[in-house]
Amino acid sequence: MKSFFKNIGPGTLIAAAFIGPGTVTICTLAGVQFGFTLLWAMVLSIVATIVLQEMAARLGLITGLGLAENVKNEINSPVVKNIAILLILSAILIGNAAYEAGNISGGILGLETIITDPIIYFAGLEINIFSICIGLLAFILLYLGNYKTIERSLVTLVILMSISFLFTAIITKPDIVAVLKGMFVPRLPDESWLMVIGLVGTTVVPYNLFLHASLVKEKWKGVSDLKKARKDLYISIILGGLVSIAIIVCAAAIQDSSISNASDLAKGLEPLFGSFSKYFLSIGLFAAGITSAITAPLAAAYVVSGCFSWTGGMKSKKFRSVWIIVLVMGVLFSSIGFKPIDIIKFAQVANGVLLPVIAGFLLWIVNRSSVLGIYKNTTSQNIMGILIVVATLILGAKSLLKVFFNI
Repeated sequence: MKSFFKNIGPGTLIAAAFIGPGTVTICTLAGVQFGFTLLWAMVLSIVATIVLQEMAARLGLITGLGLAENVKNEINSPVVKNIAILLILSAILIGNAAYEAGNISGGILGLETIITDPIIYFAGLEINIFSICIGLLAFILLYLGNYKTIERSLVTLVILMSISFLFTAIITKPDIVAVLKGMFVPRLPDESWLMVIGLVGTTVVPYNLFLHASLVKEKWKGVSDLKKARKDLYISIILGGLVSIAIIVCAAAIQDSSISNASDLAKGLEPLFGSFSKYFLSIGLFAAGITSAITAPLAAAYVVSGCFSWTGGMKSKKFRSVWIIVLVMGVLFSSIGFKPIDIIKFAQVANGVLLPVIAGFLLWIVNRSSVLGIYKNTTSQNIMGILIVVATLILGAKSLLKVFFNI
């Protein structure tokens, strides 16, 4: 057992990162509104996550550099390099700010289950006190740089919630044939496009590609550990995906379609925990929210640091300024009157739209012989990668048309 925990690597952290408040919310809404119909989108997301995260892990392990550093180093033209850096920075900062708002809103959902009426009025605005409290807690942990112990504790709570959903999915006694049909027979009911984008966005998180490439080289040493890194990734992502599928299955058992708060989401846990389900879910949502509220700004800071070759580590002023900006934007978006579930849905859709940009850069860099040599992508890996990028492009374009032109 000691050896098992010793070999747990970044894959587990990546899986824990995408099983956050956004995953719980989006998967619950997907199950409530569409039953098992969109399970195929989650299966697609799991496969896409494994393919892309393997590329990121291989890149970081073999080169010893993150994704942003490799992209910057491989572009010779100053103009093209600046455009690429601008695209990466825009995608990560915008995506992480939206994701951060979703993380904080998830924590708010958890707290609002136990404590009601957290709104104060200031200068004509409705301000949610919980978002400010969560933001301050995240700020303190990030500023001190001593968040690992607390993060492990919170991830433990998220894991407990995930196990609960797995058991609950079994207890609801779903129709196995219907579940398998939903997983492997793609269908798109009316008004389901944005939900599909949300499911992809909550699983294949763009900033996780940067985070994985940066973390993997700290856990293992070079190509000799590539097999261990892949094993860690495959097990972690598949288990995380099964939890997401279980949440959809649980939610499909909910007869009431009016899901608007944590108490409603807790109905997915009632078969296992009864009246205590809302309290258990509140702890899990708060845990997921605050954990991700720490991770998202950090990932953005690492990306910006890599793009501009900053030195000085986590406690440098430049590094801190980046995560402070992302954190403040997240607090603002989550505190000025928007409904938490609407923010979380927007965050996942934003991630789904930004994903093709980051995946495109990743696919390009892992095909460079000057970067990976004999460990560059194989033909089968490229086919999978191209299919994923094309699929995310189509889904992203469709979601934009739906939002702006109602097409």
